[in-house]
Amino acid sequence: MEKIPTWQVEVLCGIVAWIIISSFLGLTRKIRSLLQPWVIHHVKTGIPLVLQIQKSRHKFYDVLFTVLSCVVSVPFYTGFLPLLFWSGHGKLARQMTLLMAFCDYVGNCIKDVISAPRPSCPPVRRLIATKDEEENAQEYGLPSSHTLNTVCLSGFLLYYVISYNQRSVGPEEFAGLAVVCLLVGLIAFGRIYLGMHSLIDVIGGLILGLTILAFWLTFHEYVDSFITSGKNVTSFWTALSFLLFFAYPTPEVPTPSFEFHTAFNGVAFGIVSGVQQTYYQFHHEDVPRLFTSTLAAPTFMGRILVGIPTILLVKYCSKALAKWILPVALNTMGISVRSTTYLPALNVSTTGKNSDKTKQQSGYLQKIFFASREDSFDIDTGIRFIQYAGLAWSVVDLVPSLFSQLNL
Repeated sequence: MEKIPTWQVEVLCGIVAWIIISSFLGLTRKIRSLLQPWVIHHVKTGIPLVLQIQKSRHKFYDVLFTVLSCVVSVPFYTGFLPLLFWSGHGKLARQMTLLMAFCDYVGNCIKDVISAPRPSCPPVRRLIATKDEEENAQEYGLPSSHTLNTVCLSGFLLYYVISYNQRSVGPEEFAGLAVVCLLVGLIAFGRIYLGMHSLIDVIGGLILGLTILAFWLTFHEYVDSFITSGKNVTSFWTALSFLLFFAYPTPEVPTPSFEFHTAFNGVAFGIVSGVQQTYYQFHHEDVPRLFTSTLAAPTFMGRILVGIPTILLVKYCSKALAKWILPVALNTMGISVRSTTYLPALNVSTTGKNSDKTKQQSGYLQKIFFASREDSFDIDTGIRFIQYAGLAWSVVDLVPSLFSQLNL
């Protein structure tokens, strides 16, 4: 049996200790009581600035800032990162994926801990052009996720390009930095212009983004080394993913933030487990890369035409499989389940005549993990995790295998 490294035990035990201590001491509520009034005050006092910015309303600005928000949104990165893997830049792709998951978790945790609202609408005009933005508007405000993600991902991309070319800092690098700063500035200003955030939200996203980026630039090589050649990788990440669900804070009112975390938690798990198994086959540093003689543009287009339908099919199948297996498995363990989205019929058994019977069948697992918070487990969390884990695994394992078979 492979020996478990000491640091892995320490990390997992530390998270468990945090879950227990924060639960008994009510740390989330205490932190919220300290920070929420201060943040709300700044959100309210920042409304005149939002209104002043929105006085310059123009169709061109509406389109510009809406498009920019879509370009740096989670769905965009979800579609862009697979292409990055298939282009041969595996290290950049997995680093940006894990950084995105890290930003999403930390940012959404802070949102739900503070539970501070967005600027009031009215008087603020809130421009929502997509379903994704509609869901984002249901989240709390501080910090601005768009600002946070843009700082971290564009900053890391610039760092990677400079490091990859192994050149001293010159005019091109300063131009790249200027582009990154301009993009961050436009995104931050656009979030205020669209009525999605106040100034305090944007500043919070900027400060948190710079902090996370500095942290990631310090430790990303260690993380990558662990994923590609470490010990006990998949089992450690499985335990980590499970514990992160319980470490997530409970918001004042439920928002989609936890759903977003669940999806990216699944993506991170699928990427890590897939890369760990296939690194020396498909993701090492000597694989063919786009725009070189080893990977021409037509071949890359062939990869896209094969890869995109495949990962969408895997996502659909993973979701269907999870919807079929999870209810049976959890009920077998004596855990009553409910579903708010994927399997609404399950709510009958937890709210109707069968609820008493279901509670009588509850086992120790439910009593330990769920009884203190709610009478049944929302199975949507498990289904969402599995479908996105399956999608991510297919990006780095199944699809590259198809490329190999098809000589792509």
